[in-house]
Amino acid sequence: MDVKGVVAAVTGGASGLGEATVRKIVRNGGRVVIVDQNEEKGAALAEELGSSALFVKTDVTSADEIERMLQTTVETFGQVNTVINCAGIVTGEKVVGRNGPHRLESFSKIIEVNLIGTFNVIRLAAEKMQENEPNEYGERGIIINTASIAAYEGQIGQAAYSASKGGVAAMTMPISRELARHGIRVMAIAPGLFETPMFEQLPEEARDALGKATPFPSRLGKPYEYAKLALSILDNPMLNGEVIRLDGAIRLQPK
Repeated sequence: MDVKGVVAAVTGGASGLGEATVRKIVRNGGRVVIVDQNEEKGAALAEELGSSALFVKTDVTSADEIERMLQTTVETFGQVNTVINCAGIVTGEKVVGRNGPHRLESFSKIIEVNLIGTFNVIRLAAEKMQENEPNEYGERGIIINTASIAAYEGQIGQAAYSASKGGVAAMTMPISRELARHGIRVMAIAPGLFETPMFEQLPEEARDALGKATPFPSRLGKPYEYAKLALSILDNPMLNGEVIRLDGAIRLQPK
């Protein structure tokens, strides 16, 4: 899909991986709806990027809010043919810790936002996309989800996060198979250790140590590198039904 024809809804688009992707799409001639709950950051980013960007405050777990966001996208830009799901939360909690067992509420919250929220966006966006006119490759849309290398080798304390991202990875193939008849591709990116708001809370020494654990390049990933891969996926119609690790060859240790 030519990025100049992209009308994308990017969840978690006000910061981190999502923000970098929003900027990359607009810079290359596409149009974007920034889907986020952070009104201050989202509105400021949309204002900075001009008429090619729109901010819609949205909770990805709410069917009503996603439907309203998609309708606003169609009314503003004529269609929605791309979704990039970057919205997510993370927490660390042991199955059995010093204060007792893992709280069921925190486990459920991670699953609700990272997995159910992603699926909520997929199901409602795909309904809109199937109505699009196909391009020269027969494409009507593309959905790119964000998994994590924690889906494959999650660390101690990451049971909830790994389960949520494992679900995102696992549903990539069945959804891509189902939506193929509509000309809608479904992909996922599994980032390694990236400079996102999650890591900003750590001391610089800790961030450097995490970066050095990556074989090459021995540093934390940059959000723009995620954005570059997202645009490569958009550009290549043969990429479908796959989860791509973007991790500098790191394999997480138990802790």
